[in-house]
Amino acid sequence: MTERLNTAQPYAIGLFRIVTGLLFLCHGAASLFGVLGGAAGTDGGTISAGTWPGWYAAVIQLIGGGLVMLGLGTRGAALVASGSMAYAYFSVHQPVGLWPMMNGGEAAAMFCWALFLLVFTGSGALGLDALFARRGEAERRPEASAERQESPVAA
Repeated sequence: MTERLNTAQPYAIGLFRIVTGLLFLCHGAASLFGVLGGAAGTDGGTISAGTWPGWYAAVIQLIGGGLVMLGLGTRGAALVASGSMAYAYFSVHQPVGLWPMMNGGEAAAMFCWALFLLVFTGSGALGLDALFARRGEAERRPEASAERQESPVAA
């Protein structure tokens, strides 16, 4: 059973990445465009452009969430997004109370750690990172074999 689970691991990571990225993207879209209920507590409202730190966090959520969802530059996008959620937790939520259940920071903490995990696992299967890596590998193979044929073999 363990072997079967191990072979499915890249697909599980890929699905985890897609769902996490989509949810993160939705938070940014809600804050920037007022969709999906709008910015927290505004019933369809948006965050004013350039407002620190909320507007910048929403931009990171929208762009970072999209990149993570697509599996494009996953590790870098997840690192920036995870850091933004750590900042949000410690600057906005933690001063209100010690535990996430007390300060309303459950989503920030979960996104922070989920995205941090993706920094180390990468995009898994079903991502554009893997597609581009395969394409680059296929392009390099003919060059490597041509170089081997041209180079003289020492006798």
